[in-house]
Amino acid sequence: MGQLGQGPNRNGPLSSLAALPKLASLLEDLSLYEDRSERIEVLVDYGRRYRHESSVGVLRTDGNRVPGCESEVYLGTELSPLGKLEFEFAVDNPQGISAMALAVILKEGLAGATPVEVQNIPNDIALEIFGKELSMGKNLGLSNMVKMLKADALALAAQAQAN
Repeated sequence: MGQLGQGPNRNGPLSSLAALPKLASLLEDLSLYEDRSERIEVLVDYGRRYRHESSVGVLRTDGNRVPGCESEVYLGTELSPLGKLEFEFAVDNPQGISAMALAVILKEGLAGATPVEVQNIPNDIALEIFGKELSMGKNLGLSNMVKMLKADALALAAQAQAN
């Protein structure tokens, strides 16, 4: 796996994102920050762009809660009439800046994506974005945000196909 700040890794996670050009572009831009403190600053800026009011409609149920996430994150998903995935992460912990940053990156990077396209997101994208210095707890929660999004997208696609 390539690490941000070392340029894009053509054989790593970015190479699997051909079906997700917006996300690939965001990750490519992040990879330009070679200095760890600069990258952290950029990621904090992403976190600041998170809007709590956009997550008001996300149900806070055990089924919607991202497992293992320290920041109490919930996920709401649905399919648009055009078959595109629409989702919102609700990050209830105001200190959950990493979760907020990942929520914004995924929201912007997956805009207009189908549930099938979303399956191309590498499960370890959190490490790619935040670096190997990420604690095990944070990595678990952030990775589970991605895994849950992919699982919900797959379930929605199967449900739509059955109807």
